[in-house]
Amino acid sequence: MENSKIFPELFVLGAGPGDPELITMKGYRILKEADVILYDNLANKELLALAKADCELIYVGKQPYGSYTPQETIHEMIKHYAFTKGKVVRLKGGDPFIFGRGFEEIIYAREQGIKTHFIPGITSMQASGFEDIPLTHRAISEGIWMITGTKKDGTLSSDLKLAMQSNATVVIYMGMKQLAVIAATYIEQGKGKTPAAIIQHASLPQQKIATGFVENLPEMAATDNLTYPALIIIGEVVNFHSKTT
Repeated sequence: MENSKIFPELFVLGAGPGDPELITMKGYRILKEADVILYDNLANKELLALAKADCELIYVGKQPYGSYTPQETIHEMIKHYAFTKGKVVRLKGGDPFIFGRGFEEIIYAREQGIKTHFIPGITSMQASGFEDIPLTHRAISEGIWMITGTKKDGTLSSDLKLAMQSNATVVIYMGMKQLAVIAATYIEQGKGKTPAAIIQHASLPQQKIATGFVENLPEMAATDNLTYPALIIIGEVVNFHSKTT
């Protein structure tokens, strides 16, 4: 007999930086309970194997600089499946509240009368530790600036010029199309020799890294064939990588 009582819920869940074993225990449990999983491009597909047999798995990813599922469509899917199926998991790479639009989806769901839950994920910048690059280090970096390389209008965040004035580590998400702009911005301020790293596929077996100076970011990417998904890390902490390899 079909269950006539459906409790619409949305779980916005961070899948972590790539390695499926880096998901939280709570995230692991919720994936096994989900009625529908709407998953992103950067969420490791191995996590989908946790879903129960009758769970619907629906790809709503956004290919970098390519085809994508419009955010409005994702919102409508959240509403539709929450009211027709029940427990919807929105599985997003990294942490959904760090350049992931997860909060937008939470707000939309609440406006529709859907109960919402947030389950954080390990954000991709933390995977720099696998390359012996600590994001902070006493007497070297007193903080972290997380900056988007692609604002809504497609441009680099102007916060970069502010971040450059500190000794904090600068981490740029979604910045691979802005490498030349990033390099030029540092050069203009006389900071072209600041250590920099590009890390692709952080935490996965195919992880790759290139290190050098920020003024050479475009050349570093070209020489090592680095592309999206990748992080750019700028600051003196990058030097720890060369000391341990």
